[in-house]
Amino acid sequence: MTKTVECVPNFSEGRNAQKIAKIVGEIEKVKGVKLLNVESDADYNRTVVTFAGSPEAVKEAAFYAIEIAAEVIDMSKHKGEHPRIGATDVCPFVPVSNVTMDECIKIAHALAKEVGEWLGIPVYLYGEAAIAPERRLLPDIRKGEYEELPEKMKDERWKPDFGPAGFNDNVRRTGATVIGAREFLIAYNINLNTTKIEIASRIAGIIRTSGTVIRNEK
Repeated sequence: MTKTVECVPNFSEGRNAQKIAKIVGEIEKVKGVKLLNVESDADYNRTVVTFAGSPEAVKEAAFYAIEIAAEVIDMSKHKGEHPRIGATDVCPFVPVSNVTMDECIKIAHALAKEVGEWLGIPVYLYGEAAIAPERRLLPDIRKGEYEELPEKMKDERWKPDFGPAGFNDNVRRTGATVIGAREFLIAYNINLNTTKIEIASRIAGIIRTSGTVIRNEK
């Protein structure tokens, strides 16, 4: 039976078509990988790419994409509305068919090691692949974003799982990357007829995975 894994990396570039094309091109060149979707947002300055294939091919494509993203994206100059911590902000693996979550966790760990050691990018493991329980949720890792990464990395509690432990010149350009394994994620935007941030925050707190569930006490 054919094993299929999905990968949904988020890159901190949503405005420069040439840079986006270079990243996507690295994914498409890998045999055994099918590109499913590319969605860029100029306001977020972010591109979400979805592709799937065999576990080995998907891991290879993810590595090449992270490598080229580190070359074409300079996080020290990045501005955008979406929270982010690095050029490749997050890279999750999702089991699709004939693949277990444990297999996706192993893929995430293997890729994280390669990215940290070969590309010199700090890597945090999250979701089902998290080594530390406080790193399971992406917002917790990304708190403070790229701008606070230099100070965050000085904290022993936030030492990367792989890669350099200090904010060197290479990290200044690439930022950090969060790699993990999870189930399918449903994400969407809602247009609200209000400018009150507290209303938007309350709605987000109800429906987000990391939010607060409101139960009827009756």
